[in-house]
Amino acid sequence: MDTVADAWTNFFVAMAGATAALSGLLIVAMSVNIRQLLASPSLPARAGAAISAVAGALVASCLMLVPAQPRWAFGIEVLAIAAVLWLIWRAVPAEVRADPQPNRPAATRYGVPAVAPALFTVSGVLLIVSLDAGYGVLAAACLIAIAAGLLFAWIALVEVLR
Repeated sequence: MDTVADAWTNFFVAMAGATAALSGLLIVAMSVNIRQLLASPSLPARAGAAISAVAGALVASCLMLVPAQPRWAFGIEVLAIAAVLWLIWRAVPAEVRADPQPNRPAATRYGVPAVAPALFTVSGVLLIVSLDAGYGVLAAACLIAIAAGLLFAWIALVEVLR
């Protein structure tokens, strides 16, 4: 039995509930202003990145709760989630280059959307090599995914109407 994983159970139970609720909020936020979102050259890709990051946190949190799963197997699952997030992130830069605010720092246009996939990747590797820090890095990845999702929910509900 992995006692370190057991210590993280309550956190990931809460994370699964929070990310499930946020996923619903993001879908509603996108559907309310779908015309404005689709009219933007960059927002559809950002929407995809935001919802996929939150969905990645949801799936990782649920997989963490699978009983008696070896740590290395969970690490492979987290790496699979990271791979999907990286594939979706690759779609963002082409769209964001058409950003109506080209003088924004490049880090906010390219780097910030990559933080969650990067942390999922690091977490997966740490878990595969059986390092306890993998759980903490995964927790950070999930929290950053939630922050990104909330930020995009604000954009989808309020900023597109300005």
